[in-house]
Amino acid sequence: MSGHTNADRDARTRTATAAGQPGRVVVIGGGIAGLAAAHRLLSAGFRVTLLEETGRLGGKLLAGEIAGAPVDLGAESMLARRPEAVDLARAVGVGERLQAPATATASVWTRGALRPMPKGHVMGVPGDADALAGLLSPDGLARIERERELPPADLGDDVAIGAFVAQRLGREVVDRLVEPLLGGVYAGDAYRISMRAAVPQLFEAVREADGSLQDAVRAVQRSAARRQETGPVFMGIDGGVGTLPLAVADAVRAQGGEIRTGARVVGLSRTPEYWLVRTDEWRLVADAVVLATPAGPASALLAAESPAAAAELAGVEYASMALITLAFRRSDLAGQLPEGSGFLVPPVDGRTIKASTFSARKWSWVADGAPDLFLLRTSVGRYGEEEQLHREDSELVDVSLADLHEAIGLTARPVATRVTRWTGGLPQYPVGHLSRVARVRDAVAKLPGLRVCGAAYDGVGIPACVGSGRRAAEEIIATAPLVRGTVRDGRE
Repeated sequence: MSGHTNADRDARTRTATAAGQPGRVVVIGGGIAGLAAAHRLLSAGFRVTLLEETGRLGGKLLAGEIAGAPVDLGAESMLARRPEAVDLARAVGVGERLQAPATATASVWTRGALRPMPKGHVMGVPGDADALAGLLSPDGLARIERERELPPADLGDDVAIGAFVAQRLGREVVDRLVEPLLGGVYAGDAYRISMRAAVPQLFEAVREADGSLQDAVRAVQRSAARRQETGPVFMGIDGGVGTLPLAVADAVRAQGGEIRTGARVVGLSRTPEYWLVRTDEWRLVADAVVLATPAGPASALLAAESPAAAAELAGVEYASMALITLAFRRSDLAGQLPEGSGFLVPPVDGRTIKASTFSARKWSWVADGAPDLFLLRTSVGRYGEEEQLHREDSELVDVSLADLHEAIGLTARPVATRVTRWTGGLPQYPVGHLSRVARVRDAVAKLPGLRVCGAAYDGVGIPACVGSGRRAAEEIIATAPLVRGTVRDGRE
C-alpha cells in the first residue's frame, strides 16, 4: 500500500481560482518555451504553476563547468536578428551579460582540408557560383551555372530542401555546405528537411522568382540589405546561454509564479468547467494549460482529450546527439589551432564528428573564465546515427581527438573531458511538418484553455522556442473571458 488516503490526495489538490479572481494556468514543461509562456502569463495577471518532470529547468540549455571553468554544455548561442530570446534576456535582467561572438570566422573541413566558410549564401544555397569558389570542385561550380538552362521549378506545398537544391544546383552544393549547415541546426538529413519549415524566406522567394533558385537567393539578400540588418547575427551570454532559463525562473518566482521540479504529469483531463492535471504526488485544477513538453510526452497526455492531436504528435521524430567538451592547457596547444571559431564537417566526408567549436576563441567569457585553459567541443550524432550515442564516453572522446588530429593536426591531450548526451534532443522537420503542426493546433484549439508550444512546432532555435511559448501564452490571454475565473471549487 502507498500509505496515502483519499483525504491525503484531496489535501494535495491545488485550487485554480475563485470566480472573479485571476485564472490559474498550469504550464507543463520547464524548458525555455514553458518558462517563456509562464513569464508572459504572469505579466498578464494570471496565477501560474509550472511543472517540470526532471530535477532541473532549461531543457537543452545547460550551463556547467569543466576543469573548474564555466562552459555551456547545451546550446551556446542564439540568433540575435530574431528578437524573442534577446528581448526575454533583457526582460529578466540578463541584458548586460549579452555578448557577441569574439570571432565569426569559421571553416568547412571537406575534401581533406579546412576551407573558409563562404559568404553570399542563404543556408548554404548560393546566389551565384562565385560564392562557393574554393569549396566546391570545378565540376560542382559549373553545375551551379547550368541552373539557367532548367525550366522553372514547381515547389508545390512543400519540398525537401536538399532534394530541391540538388535538382537545381547539383548534389555537391548540398553535400558540402547545405547539409553541414542544416545538420548543425537540426542534426537532420537535408534530403528530408522541409524547405518551407527550415528556410521559409527562401521558399517564398523561390515562388516569387518563378522557380529560379539563384534568383530567389539574390532576392533574399536584397531584402536583408534593404532592412539594413546590422549588429551581430548571434549572441551568447556571459556565464552561458544555459543561465537564461534560470534567470527566467527567478523572474517567474518573483512575480508570484510557482515552479515545481521532479513533478511528472501522468494525466490531463477536461471537465465541463476546468482542467485536471495529475502528477505522481498531487492534483491541480486549472482554468488553462500550456503543454510545453516534447512531442512524445505531449502525445501521451493528449491521448484521451484530443486523439487527433495525439496521433499527429506521435509521428514527430527526433534526432540524438552528444557534445564532447575538451579542456587543454594553452601551453600545450602552441601553433596547433587554426584561426576562427571552429569548423563544420559534411557527412559525405565520412567523419565521426559533425562540427567543432573553439569555445575559448569564440566567446570572451569562456577565455576569461579559464585563462590558462583552452576549451573546445565537438558534436557527434545526426538523424539515423543513433548508434553513435551508444558508445562509451571515453570512445567518443577518442574519436573526437582522432578527427581533430586529422583536421587541424591536434596532438595535445586534454586535461579534462566531459560528454553531454542529448538523447532525442532535436525534433525533425520533414516535408509536411508545418501542415502537421497546423493540424495539431487546430485539434487542440477545440479544447478551451489548452495550447501547445516548444521546439516541435515553430523552430528548434532558442528565439523560436521563446516565440512559441509566448504565442501559446498570448492565445490563452486572448481567451481570458473564457478561462478566467471559471472554477468555483478546486476539489474534484
